[in-house]
Amino acid sequence: MVCPEDFCERISGHTVIRIWRRAKYLVFDLSGDLSLIVHLRMSGRLEWKPAEAPRLKHEHLVLAFAGGHELRLHDTRKFGRVWLTDEPLSVLGKLGPEPLDASFTPAMLATGLKSKQRQLKPLLLDQSFVAGLGNIYVDEALWEAGLRPTRTAASLSAAEAVSLHAAIRTVLERGLRNSGTTLGSGQGNFYSVAKRRGRNADELKVFRRDGEACPRCGATIERLIVGQRSTHVCPGCQR
Repeated sequence: MVCPEDFCERISGHTVIRIWRRAKYLVFDLSGDLSLIVHLRMSGRLEWKPAEAPRLKHEHLVLAFAGGHELRLHDTRKFGRVWLTDEPLSVLGKLGPEPLDASFTPAMLATGLKSKQRQLKPLLLDQSFVAGLGNIYVDEALWEAGLRPTRTAASLSAAEAVSLHAAIRTVLERGLRNSGTTLGSGQGNFYSVAKRRGRNADELKVFRRDGEACPRCGATIERLIVGQRSTHVCPGCQR
């Protein structure tokens, strides 16, 4: 744990060299071989504001830049995390493959599934297995592939593994095309840097659609708890 005074002393005077993403982490590479790593978790957001803009209640980190602007971390639920490190692998080193990278192949996924006796839903949420998948997109991918979230990973056939691989990519690419998923209108919901709502909520097939008819088979979508997470599934066509 770094105290605020030490954090301020270490980061002061550095220049941002590069900004990139790994899974759900934003990485700011700084001069002097330092990296600022941010995980926004459930409700965090980064905002670029003029220094004279009023400070808001839940702005828990404010980074002042030359030129009169500030980067502020706003997080109503305080789940977000920030690291300042000269060893980014200490934070990122245990992450699994990126699901949209060319290196993430159907064969890689099939091999990983074969050795796991865990249920599909919690396994796919495990960031050391596949990086970057969250609750919405796991539910959607499992529906797309026609797989029950409670299935044991090792029980999948080779064809089902290929189908799951394709489904993961399909739902992520759809989400990107639609600028993300914004649910409801609360402050903690996802908005783009330009403060625009994501459009992907209208494309969701099962997530938060319990009680509605499945768009594929017509059965009533159910809500379950799997691995302590709210889970949405069609009992008719997910097997």
